[in-house]
Amino acid sequence: MSKFLKSKETDGTAVGQVGFKKKSRVPGVMITQFVETLPEGKTHPDFTRKPIALTIQEGKFAFFKAIVNGDPKPTVTWTRNNGDVSDTSRYQTKYDPNSDEHTFEMPNVQPEQADTYKCIAINEYGQAFVTVVLNVIEVGFKKNKAAEQPAEAIKGNFKTVLKRKSKIRPKSEQTEKNDGEIDPKFWELLMSADKKDYERICAEFGITDFRWMLKKLNEMKKEREEEQAEFVKNLSGLKPIQVKGDGSASFELNMDLIEPSSHVYIYKDGVMVPKKICFSVRDLLPDDAGLYQLDVEGVTMFSTEFKIPIVDFLVKLQEVKAIEREDAVFECVLSNPFSKIQWFGKNLPLEQGDKFDIEVSEDKLIHRLVIKDCMVVDKGIYSACAGIKTSNAWLLVEPDKDAGKGKKSVRKTTRAGGSGVDLQQVALEQQAKLEKLKEERKEQIKAAQEPAPRAEGPPILNGISSGGLSDVYALRGNPLELTVTINVECDGAWVKDGEPLASGGGVTVFKEGLTHKVRIASAQDDDSGVYRFSAGEYSTQGKVTVGGVPEFDPDELHKFSKPVVVRVGQNAAFKMPFPPSEGLMVSWFKDGTEIKDDCLRTDAGEIKIQLKNPFGAVEATSRLIVLDRPGPPEGPVETVETTSTVIEIKWNPPKDDAGSAVTHYMIERKPVNQSLWTKVGDVTADRTTYRDRNVTHGKKYNYRIYAENPEGLSDALETTDSIMAGVLILPGPPSTPKVVSATKTCIHLTWTPPENTRGVPIVGYLLEKMKKETNQWVAINAVNEPIEDIKCAVKDVTEGSEYQFRVSAINESGAGDPSPPSEMVCAKNPNMRPCFKDPLDFIVVRAGNSVRIKIIYEAEPPPQITWLKDDEPLSPWINVINTEGMSHLVIPSSKRSDSAIYTIKAKNSMGEASFDIEVRVTDEPKSPGPVEIEQTVYGKLLLSWAPSPDQELDDRLYYVVSQSDSNNRMWKNVADRLFTNSYTAINIHPGIEYRFRIFAKNDMGLSDPSMSPPWGVNSNRVPIATNGMNSTEVSFERPPSILVPLKVHAPPNGYQLFMTCAVRGCPVPNISWYLNNVCINSDNHYYMTNSFGVCSLYILRVRPKDTGVYKVMAVNSFGQAECSTKLIVKGKLL
Repeated sequence: MSKFLKSKETDGTAVGQVGFKKKSRVPGVMITQFVETLPEGKTHPDFTRKPIALTIQEGKFAFFKAIVNGDPKPTVTWTRNNGDVSDTSRYQTKYDPNSDEHTFEMPNVQPEQADTYKCIAINEYGQAFVTVVLNVIEVGFKKNKAAEQPAEAIKGNFKTVLKRKSKIRPKSEQTEKNDGEIDPKFWELLMSADKKDYERICAEFGITDFRWMLKKLNEMKKEREEEQAEFVKNLSGLKPIQVKGDGSASFELNMDLIEPSSHVYIYKDGVMVPKKICFSVRDLLPDDAGLYQLDVEGVTMFSTEFKIPIVDFLVKLQEVKAIEREDAVFECVLSNPFSKIQWFGKNLPLEQGDKFDIEVSEDKLIHRLVIKDCMVVDKGIYSACAGIKTSNAWLLVEPDKDAGKGKKSVRKTTRAGGSGVDLQQVALEQQAKLEKLKEERKEQIKAAQEPAPRAEGPPILNGISSGGLSDVYALRGNPLELTVTINVECDGAWVKDGEPLASGGGVTVFKEGLTHKVRIASAQDDDSGVYRFSAGEYSTQGKVTVGGVPEFDPDELHKFSKPVVVRVGQNAAFKMPFPPSEGLMVSWFKDGTEIKDDCLRTDAGEIKIQLKNPFGAVEATSRLIVLDRPGPPEGPVETVETTSTVIEIKWNPPKDDAGSAVTHYMIERKPVNQSLWTKVGDVTADRTTYRDRNVTHGKKYNYRIYAENPEGLSDALETTDSIMAGVLILPGPPSTPKVVSATKTCIHLTWTPPENTRGVPIVGYLLEKMKKETNQWVAINAVNEPIEDIKCAVKDVTEGSEYQFRVSAINESGAGDPSPPSEMVCAKNPNMRPCFKDPLDFIVVRAGNSVRIKIIYEAEPPPQITWLKDDEPLSPWINVINTEGMSHLVIPSSKRSDSAIYTIKAKNSMGEASFDIEVRVTDEPKSPGPVEIEQTVYGKLLLSWAPSPDQELDDRLYYVVSQSDSNNRMWKNVADRLFTNSYTAINIHPGIEYRFRIFAKNDMGLSDPSMSPPWGVNSNRVPIATNGMNSTEVSFERPPSILVPLKVHAPPNGYQLFMTCAVRGCPVPNISWYLNNVCINSDNHYYMTNSFGVCSLYILRVRPKDTGVYKVMAVNSFGQAECSTKLIVKGKLL
């Protein structure tokens, strides 16, 4: 969110509100927090990207960008120190929700807008602000300041009145050049260029006199160096302007100034631009093309020309998803031919090599980048740069799921990616458009060059062109004659270079009628000059140039004739020195067409250099050999021999070996119906046959052959049809399928293997079915998915339909003849008397719960189901649910009266079956009555008790007796499954106190116990007279106490843990364990024991959530005791 504010600095805090200064992660950002403590999840504003100071030329588009964060989302405003920003025609704020960028824009920026600007982000918890400076350079800086310079000169500051010495002026100040005048840009470029670029620059500006150019350049360089020496100690590291992968262009140089305060300016086509010694142009536009110069105090130090080719992407790069060890392909189509574009991967330039293949089509419109053997680390953004246009896309590399764990995946031969469109078609359409445009331009040039109608004037002298004597080029040593014919009889005079010309020295001046002639017997260099003929008021002149045909140095010619060998994509250099001369034109040809900068395979051939001047032409030839991967071997692949053990194939060598001889051939093989190609061998280049001996009789294979030379592998030649090992040998028919069983959902079949396998192993069987009243056999399985057993369960049948089946044996050659069809079989269950499958004969249910009896049966035809309760019909509240093959009896809320024998009867035409299920509805029993103890025999006690009230209702009820004595005070069962109301305890010793508990038990569990009175020490004691003395009773009862407390534990995560303590008390206290004051006695994660007062807690594997305070509490009727400790699980963040 953004809005306009007037330029007024305010504090973000309200009246009486306290502001807390905070430090930002971004330098230069001031943060004020309005509250002392921020609520959870809330933050004050902060900048993740602050605006950057800007120096820009007047009239350009200026903008600042910032990214802020904070919760709640801050409001962003912009202000300036000395002005208002509310004028929407001059100041505009924008917000992009996708990139979260706040932009402050100033279209057509003016000098008065130069100021310090402030960006403020504010929410209810604080504010953040940052300042940024805008500098504006005025257009015509030198012109506007010219009026001020004379005044400064009077004071003696002569440096400020120096004019810029470069002759490059802004386009608005440039005057029209006269014919033959050389563009000053030509000399500026030469003085900063390498010598290897001289020829290119001269050709661009139409300069042919190299000797004069070099002489003039040396003079200008000497003068320039003297001027530079006044301000610069050293100038080196000059790098011409180039486009980078991020879409910017820059040039660099190293310069040591004598006076560090010297003014340094950068000009583009004579107009000052914002300066940096390492100069960069971001967000390139076509207007950025031009001549860039670096001046120090008006003296040019460095010049470089930036050219932007007119090109765009017709088809851009698309995202590529590749599997590990697979090749990835990025491809694009350009609007104009481009011999070589720049490729970047993760902001790094890419070159042709082992990892990358850079391919260019013959028309130079289609460009491809192949990333070989992709790995996960290759993931990233890849881009193509053509001129100032760029296109980028992601490469995503997924791990190979087919590779085994811990094993390296196999190198794949497939390619992922591509543009998804027909690039060749797009390129052809664009090529047609370019050809049409080229023809239109030719027509326009031809029309412009048509001669204009001749204007009327004075009489034309016979033999003289409309411009007078023609310029003449004469071969050195050959005769030369100049002729002028006039239409009246008169005398005339000849002049050469302003001096009268007379006969002599091999020159003859004479007249034949109306014709005046100058004849030179043998033209020499001294005869060159301007010849003028005058007759009365008429005159004409022409220039005579004497010279010779260009010549090559014999030694250099011999060197040039040797072939040049380069790899595809590299530059091919042909060097031929020659003496410069006036009017000399140098042309390079390759089979009649101009050779390009970068070499493709089609550039290979005869290379010719032609030197041509007005006196003639001379040529020298060489040869360009471009090395590349060879073309694919020539097909088709022929089968020389095929047997059960060997396949021999043959092919032809490739038509094009790409300048490097084929060293060998590599052969790969793939069985039919498989996708993996496997290398099976290779042969030397002198052999074009291969014998594959590792084949299986009857199996079919596909082959592909690669040619290889030192530059790499060719494309593959693949067989058009699969090749079988040996002849087609099919097995005989198996036996007729037999029906083992048939139901409405499945028919079971079996058969025997064929008697005659014809020597080829059987790999499986093909089973087919045919429905009655149809003539179509339908395969149940595919040939490539054979049934490996000699039996099959066919489940794809329709109930009540009749079928026939037949089976065929399958070997490597395919499926053989089918067997005779089976007998007709109907998909239905066979007739059978009812029978029940694994029913339960006894069920116990707690009173109040529902009773559910599920009986599964088999019968055909479906039987009639009847349920009985104790041989009587069911009550109305009992539900019976019958489904196919199953019957349910449901009693929603059971009572004890529902206990009975339930009988299910199933009856059909084949017979009848029944089954009884006993249902017992009961509840936990009530406790037995009072317990009495009687000792009838020494060492034995007779226990008797009143029966439980449930004994008459539940015939499965019985009793359990537990015993405890004063020695160990532990309860143990001494009798179980007692169906009587008495029990005789044995091994009763004097001096020990005994106690007994009686439980009633049924199918639901135990009742509460009935306690017996104690029996033991004082049972038969005779009272002793005290004789008036008081006796004191000894009691062992005491409250619980902790003998050994818990210890602190800190086990690693996943380890086991024992935690123990010792407790005593009488009666025996009840022990409870707590974690963070929560009882854990019923938690299955912990195992607890209490052995004679030693209380233990065991955790099999501790987890981070087990960390906390553990407490053990012992409680009896006299009191309680407790102790605690802390458990810390290592590895948990505290």
